[in-house]
Amino acid sequence: MAIFDAVKSMTKRNAARSGPRLLTEHRAFHLTPNMIRIVFAGPELADFPTGREGGNCKLMFPSPGETKAEFADRLAAKPSPTKRTYTVRKFDPEAGELSIDFVDHGDSGPASGWACRAKPGAFLGFAGPSGPKVTHFEADWYLIACDPSAVPVAAATLEAMPRDAKGVAVFEITSDADREGFEADIDMPAGIAVHWLTHGEPQKPSRAQEDFIRSLDWPEGRVQTCIAGESGVIRALKEVVLKEKALPKGDVYISGYWKIGLNEDAHQQAKRAEG
Repeated sequence: MAIFDAVKSMTKRNAARSGPRLLTEHRAFHLTPNMIRIVFAGPELADFPTGREGGNCKLMFPSPGETKAEFADRLAAKPSPTKRTYTVRKFDPEAGELSIDFVDHGDSGPASGWACRAKPGAFLGFAGPSGPKVTHFEADWYLIACDPSAVPVAAATLEAMPRDAKGVAVFEITSDADREGFEADIDMPAGIAVHWLTHGEPQKPSRAQEDFIRSLDWPEGRVQTCIAGESGVIRALKEVVLKEKALPKGDVYISGYWKIGLNEDAHQQAKRAEG
């Protein structure tokens, strides 16, 4: 009966949550020279769902000078705050801490600007998260590929894999100096061969991932993927994995997270127009 009551109580709490959470920063640090990790903590995470690493969420950012009380009122009203899509990197239910990683673009965008300026006590709105992007691991071999925007989903997928998984992970990073921090942070299976490609000008197109993946000796057996990043790169890699290699769609996660020259709102509109 006690277990039933606890589950019933949790269900009621989840059902009662009608709006975004107001999250508060606990600490922040540079995971790598070009990636900022923000760790959130507080009572708003008491009923946060577990097992959502790699799932996406919406972050909503306060205006400069806006107080926490003013922002809390605006979360439930209109106009809606600026929103951006991010990935749940880690959630520690025992510590009550949620980690989200931000690519450091300086003040060039609302999300990066917020992360660069954030100090303990800084706040934002949070909606979600979705479930993980890869929910089953039944392949003989795995292909993971990402740029910095998608390192969190790639990392979460690698950490969720069976420890005897085999495959290749391709990380296209902004600087060689980012490699050490990512290597120390990601707990990946020993059978995953990791390759690091450096592209120091992310706002210019890159064929590095496509060329590398085309050069691979494609294995026998079932292959699953987790591939995400800039839309031009993703378009080329869809040709490889869906058409040339003819992988079943159920075994392929591949998604454009951003597009050179467009902010997120414009990118989402372009994706909807493409169908």
